[in-house]
Amino acid sequence: MLIVPERRKVALVAMMIAGLFAAGAVIRTVEAQDTDQSPVRKEKNLAIGEAEAKRLLLLMDKDQNGKVSKQEFMSFMEAEFERLDKNKDGELDVKELTQSKIRLGSVHSNR
Repeated sequence: MLIVPERRKVALVAMMIAGLFAAGAVIRTVEAQDTDQSPVRKEKNLAIGEAEAKRLLLLMDKDQNGKVSKQEFMSFMEAEFERLDKNKDGELDVKELTQSKIRLGSVHSNR
């Protein structure tokens, strides 16, 4: 079991919450645009979202069983936190978060 210091747990939770807010903003934007979109355009957007979700699953699913366990999710988030923490102070600041993107490059890399 991965033991994470309390400060790191708080930072990970904050990062996950920020990600959820960002996802909500994207969903609201897409929903607002949906009123002007044809059914074909909506299908295309759905397909793009599903493809991105599958790519994310492949990144996190280390045992390749088609599911993401809590341990796989937390390991992924910890690796992302370490990658984003440019100054290695154990905290993410606004600058580090606003310049961040989840790395979708090497799908089964062992970071």
